[in-house]
Amino acid sequence: MARRSALTSKIEAEVKLLQRHVAMLKAIMENQPIGIIRLSELLNFPQHKVRYSLRILEQEGLIKPSPEGAVTKDKLPSSPESSPPEVPTAYV
Repeated sequence: MARRSALTSKIEAEVKLLQRHVAMLKAIMENQPIGIIRLSELLNFPQHKVRYSLRILEQEGLIKPSPEGAVTKDKLPSSPESSPPEVPTAYV
């Protein structure tokens, strides 16, 4: 089997990270408000990865914390038809 270059490995890791962020944003949109433990259980991600993705999504202005859990900001579309596009798995 051919060895991957460092660049290819880095790109694959970034794509997986973006896929996790998108999956979390969709789960928040569909289940808000939702907390770290529930997101972890729902998506089968470790809690430390959920916390990291939540921090990134909040820094990007896509979600905000609430006493009940994460919620999307008002500027996001509320219908699944207009949700963020999925990253193609062919690139993973």
